[in-house]
Amino acid sequence: MKSQVWVEKDLAHIWHPCSQMKDYETLPPIVIDHGKGAYLYDVDGKEYIDIISSWWCNLLGHCNPKINEAIKQQLDTLEHVIFANLSHKPAITLAEKLVEILPKGLNKLHFNDNGSGAVECALKVAFQYQYQTGHPERQKFMCLSESYHGETMGALAVGSMDLFAKMYQSMLMETIHTEAPDCYRCPYNKTRETCDCECFVHMEENFAKHSHELAAVIVEPIVQGCAGMRIYPPAYLKKLRALCDQYGVLLIADEIATGFGRTGKFFACDHAGITPDIMTISKALTGGYMPMSIMAVTDAIYNAFYADYFEYKAFMHSHTYSGNPLGCAAALATIDILQHDGVMETAQEKAVFLHKALQEALGNHPNVGEIRHIGLINAIELVKDPKTKEPLPGKARTGYAIYKKALDRGLLLRPLGDILYFNPPLTIDNDTLEEAIRRTVASFDDVLG
Repeated sequence: MKSQVWVEKDLAHIWHPCSQMKDYETLPPIVIDHGKGAYLYDVDGKEYIDIISSWWCNLLGHCNPKINEAIKQQLDTLEHVIFANLSHKPAITLAEKLVEILPKGLNKLHFNDNGSGAVECALKVAFQYQYQTGHPERQKFMCLSESYHGETMGALAVGSMDLFAKMYQSMLMETIHTEAPDCYRCPYNKTRETCDCECFVHMEENFAKHSHELAAVIVEPIVQGCAGMRIYPPAYLKKLRALCDQYGVLLIADEIATGFGRTGKFFACDHAGITPDIMTISKALTGGYMPMSIMAVTDAIYNAFYADYFEYKAFMHSHTYSGNPLGCAAALATIDILQHDGVMETAQEKAVFLHKALQEALGNHPNVGEIRHIGLINAIELVKDPKTKEPLPGKARTGYAIYKKALDRGLLLRPLGDILYFNPPLTIDNDTLEEAIRRTVASFDDVLG
């Protein structure tokens, strides 16, 4: 069946996520037939380099043989079972493995089935913890400006992206938003090398005003993804951990996008050497294979819920597919590869290679303001003038135009506004990275000249 027929069938019934469907009149959906490694292939046989890891979740390449085999073996044993009062070996083994690699002290794991669900879980736990430890007045949450934590109602409320949340403001709980670090447009005229997190003063001021009513503060550690891969110093996290301790406010680290080697360490919090009270993980947890997420908490959090039944302190939160055995099998295979196949070490070498190559190819482009990076993540920020850092006109949709040209050239380079980013599988090879850069440069030339 030709691709056009599949496209017509798709558009007859499917409402795609995070899309203005009218755009599909000029850019119809690409129907993917199969994938291998860093490549996707459509029904007509055209290849695409998946340089964004299919929304950042495909960690070790499409159709990774070890993960494939782990899921196949599990499928013949147990596909799913209710996780209330029942358990299974894959979940128990995964929990043991995760506790070994998570920041020290995160010993209790609550299984969920998507990233937003894990964030909802974390918010409810923080709220209930404060109530059950004698602080019912602590009912509010603080987040950073330009933050993103998912698209369910609680997750939207602690996000700061108007594109996702503005329409629903009347439905959302009131939260406190603190100005986030912006190392590219630093208001203190500091550089990444000279910064002492002067911008942390905004967090200190908000804590002084609101700490008495705060249940928790939630942050994307080190990298604010949807904000355009905004990268801030580990020192900011250290200061935040100390401030939370000082005021009795819980720290929630949303590692859904940053976990499992994306930033060069297992978790972004590892860069700062801190342990949050609550951590959420998903996306690369299963190598991008299965929907699964986990909320990890300290013993102190867990113990506040441990009581006789008629004290009514239990955490009454559930997802149908909590602890799904197939997802656990995929996660176990993913962790095994990371720990024993040298992937993290070689990814570090590729990270140096990739950033150097991107700088040489686009660092002096008249519309490139900055190429910021951590691990294999590289974000190319387009501007009108690099000297003034003035953004390009939003109505021009320059990033979207480059995205379309990149698709023509066989590169999946989905933009965040006018920021184009690389966030490839950790297993990608240097030849593919070089080819992705060539296709990126050609797409820039197509649009910007």
